Amino acid sequence: MRYFLSFLLFITCISCQKKSTEEAIITSHKQYLTILGIAQDGGYPHIGCHKECCANFYNGTNKRKSVVSLGLVDLENRQKWLFDATPDMHTQLADLEQNHLKKETLIDGVFLTHAHIGHYTGLMYFGREAYGKKDIPIYAMPKMTSFLKNNGPWNQLVSLQNIKLKSLQNDSTIILNNNLKVTPFLVPHRDEYSETVGYKIKGTKKSAIFIPDIDKWHKWKRNIIEEVKKVDYAFLDAAFLNQNEVKRAMSEVPHPFIEETINLFKNETLATKNKIIFIHFNHTNPTLQKGSKEQIEIQKLGFRFANEGDNYEL
Repeated sequence: MRYFLSFLLFITCISCQKKSTEEAIITSHKQYLTILGIAQDGGYPHIGCHKECCANFYNGTNKRKSVVSLGLVDLENRQKWLFDATPDMHTQLADLEQNHLKKETLIDGVFLTHAHIGHYTGLMYFGREAYGKKDIPIYAMPKMTSFLKNNGPWNQLVSLQNIKLKSLQNDSTIILNNNLKVTPFLVPHRDEYSETVGYKIKGTKKSAIFIPDIDKWHKWKRNIIEEVKKVDYAFLDAAFLNQNEVKRAMSEVPHPFIEETINLFKNETLATKNKIIFIHFNHTNPTLQKGSKEQIEIQKLGFRFANEGDNYEL
């Protein structure tokens, strides 16, 4: 009995030691990206959807998914930023505060990609009906800045100084602090109201690109394969799995199909494929359903999928 108790004590100590090591790994990232949302602009479940994909939420099979957004956290300098102001921004900011960094300042800045509903309409929460504070930095490109200044209700946020617009330029780097840099770059997309950008986010150890929306890879002046090779993580537009997913004309909502991206990278190394983290899923996309056969098969090829709550060291 004495030897048995000693053995249990030994196992417990080892287990505690292992747990401490795991916790150290989790908290050792001083600068990192965190996934705050993975769904396309309409979110999941989707408005008006009575298909099996959204039924899986209502029957409890699948969890709700927030609209695509990244949080950028620097624990060393006690700063945090948001990429895109989604309709779910109120809960995403709460996630940043409760699970990552709580401080007097709600957010140190928001970087916008473009003027489609899932990427900027969360700015409404900064207005007098909601948060109502002053001078929240909003980083935007020239056309996006003009759109916000000249259209209501967004111009009220400007006139009441709820938000403070900070100008971005294509390929011009913003130095956030001694650890972090952010560079916007233009990508082709349905630019009805503004230009569209992706972002390169660079830390002291690693870097990432974030392209939640783009029309097609071949329309971009850059080579996506080469761009992925330059970074450690590539969060790429994965709105649709393939051409047959929805009945509407895909020319109305052009995006690179996941199958197209896979085909582009089919001859690349496993290490390169593993850098790709698919994000921005339409509710109809079967790979949004965690553990689906489509998701599993694509993971076997070496590609990855973004999950809310995942962190990536920079």
